[in-house]
Amino acid sequence: MVGFFKFLAILLISHTLYASPNMGQEILEKKLKSGCTISIAQLAAKHTQKEWKELRDQNKLKDELKHLEPNLKKIDDKELLDIFDFLYEYGSDSGLFPSCG
Repeated sequence: MVGFFKFLAILLISHTLYASPNMGQEILEKKLKSGCTISIAQLAAKHTQKEWKELRDQNKLKDELKHLEPNLKKIDDKELLDIFDFLYEYGSDSGLFPSCG
């Protein structure tokens, strides 16, 4: 039984340490709700994967998101990791399109 709890603890901790495109999608869906003029798919397609990575590396990702959608709700640094993974995964040159819901 102790082994099960150790496994569960490791699973929960590892999930919080790694960013996820799916989590990023969920966060963006909440942040883009009322008053926004752009969808999450349109947002991701605004830049290539390389451009999204450059924005992240230059610490300009939050600024760019606010520029692209001024009505975007505030994003904290923990959320930004998952949001980046989503934007990178579905960048305009990825050939992928996010699923709904």
